[in-house]
Amino acid sequence: MSNTITGPVTAYFEGRNARNFKQALSGFAEDAVVRDESRMHRGLEAIRVWMTETIAAYDDRSELRAVENKGDHVIATAEVSGHFPGSPIILRYRFEMKDGAIASLEIAP
Repeated sequence: MSNTITGPVTAYFEGRNARNFKQALSGFAEDAVVRDESRMHRGLEAIRVWMTETIAAYDDRSELRAVENKGDHVIATAEVSGHFPGSPIILRYRFEMKDGAIASLEIAP
């Protein structure tokens, strides 16, 4: 187990916070899946649309609090602030890695 963050995960958080979608998406596999708010988004275009919509709705920013690497899984805990009730909140980001890329991401409290 390691407490360091991988390149694709770093690209996701840094890119999303900077509103740089190209950077944020750079670590995802072509057929990656994101699960957030009880919805599933499959493929890079669907993930880009999800990112665009959630940033427009919440203007969120994430500050990493902890990272745990377990083989092909990275679990990141972040404080997320933005324009939504209860801000800031703590969310867990569960990344599944495959061949060096993000194969799936699940975001939940």
